[in-house]
Amino acid sequence: MRLTVIGCSGSVPGPSSAASCYLVEADGFALVLDLGNGALGPLQRHVDLAAIGTVLLSHLHPDHCADVCSLAVALEYGLFAPADPIPVLGPAGLGDRLVELHGGSGTARTDGLWSRFAVGGVGPVTWPIGPFEVTARRVVHPVEAYAYRLEHGGRVLAYSGDCAPCTGLDEVARAADLALVEAGYVEPGAGAAGNAPGVHHTGREAGALAARVGVGRLLVTHVPPWHDPESAAAAARTAFAGAVEPARPGAVYEV
Repeated sequence: MRLTVIGCSGSVPGPSSAASCYLVEADGFALVLDLGNGALGPLQRHVDLAAIGTVLLSHLHPDHCADVCSLAVALEYGLFAPADPIPVLGPAGLGDRLVELHGGSGTARTDGLWSRFAVGGVGPVTWPIGPFEVTARRVVHPVEAYAYRLEHGGRVLAYSGDCAPCTGLDEVARAADLALVEAGYVEPGAGAAGNAPGVHHTGREAGALAARVGVGRLLVTHVPPWHDPESAAAAARTAFAGAVEPARPGAVYEV
């Protein structure tokens, strides 16, 4: 598997990164994990939009799904021609959420703008997507949200989406070769007054997860522009002795 970080800014796009979006490729198949604000632009540097095999969304906050609307516009009116509708999969209410983001009503879902998509739901199951075996587990977040485990060729990539520490993420990340874990919160005593419960990890909590479930390599991601990704990674290292680094736009990893 090849992982390319398209966008890794948390909550909003930052001055140097789009919001959450990750491209995972194997055997010529392109899977897009989340497609947050601003991500469609840099995504085009790495894949032909018409060649996307599936878009898989962790949850329906705009920083993880807003640019699906931009993708719909590009496929409908641009010089892109997918042979078949692209599956766009996510939590319950995905179709209504996309129509809402685009500013339409319920009837707008039947117009040409959405003809390039096959919208579907996900749940806490394991199923094939292209060459990947994908496992979804419900995680703790203010809205319905999932973490994903992608397996291919005996290798495992885990993606937290957004969540607080929870058993669902532990299951997904167990013994993963590479875990992509959000750290949207700072550590206690470092401006953590805004750390509402049940929303995000801190860097140290991301590191503790990696140590607890035996992750091979940890990428700390989803750090908002008002926090420092290097500090989040340093906090993760206090709890995890393995390899840790902050996700960076354009970085490529072989899993």
